Amino acid sequence: MAKRALAWIRHGEYSQPPGVPSAHLPYGLTPRGRDQARSAAHAVWAHAREQRLELAPVVDCSSLLRAWETATLLVDELRAAGGPTLTVEQFDALAERSLGAAANLSVEQIEAVLASDPRHEVPPRGWKRDPLYRLPFPGAESLEEAGRRVFTHVLERMRSSSAVVPTLKLFVGHGGAFRHAAQRGGLLTPVQVHELSMDYGLPIYFEQSGEGADGERLAHVAGNWKRRSEAAPLD
Repeated sequence: MAKRALAWIRHGEYSQPPGVPSAHLPYGLTPRGRDQARSAAHAVWAHAREQRLELAPVVDCSSLLRAWETATLLVDELRAAGGPTLTVEQFDALAERSLGAAANLSVEQIEAVLASDPRHEVPPRGWKRDPLYRLPFPGAESLEEAGRRVFTHVLERMRSSSAVVPTLKLFVGHGGAFRHAAQRGGLLTPVQVHELSMDYGLPIYFEQSGEGADGERLAHVAGNWKRRSEAAPLD
């Protein structure tokens, strides 16, 4: 079987209001974020040539604007740099963790809403980074659930590949959902998920094998997670 490689790319910097979780915010990239998306193209192209990998013809991205813009700028820059012409397909399955009916509210507003609702308790301290906590709103999900959703999408798309040559498949999404997908796939421990993050626009590379209890395993081969600070923007 031909080598099957993949890259996870976090979207570029975007216009995130202070104190508001990333979640399903609808805002686009900043000028710096657009530059990061273009830089990602050069990093991917250099890695593909070094490893003698063909780029898969479709780039999967989250349906949120910041990820779609990143993927679109990436493929445009790849083509301008002499790379192949790729297409972008967007998927809700790659979106960041959903806050459901609390989408786009600040943490302070979310906690105030819950405090005023006699059906619910104020969420525990640190709820925002608790992988198992899910807000009690329609459509909300936990970080663990978002990671499972993303990892399932990645495996399904890799399984559907019919490539007969060594290939690199690109996924553009979100730091929080990717980290928890990595835990789901045994790539990070729970402690590491809490301590690490992803840089904007810097790919992390994996290879897929037929090993593992479920018949498939991802191995981290290149690119670095970054140390997460308590002052980091909210996922």
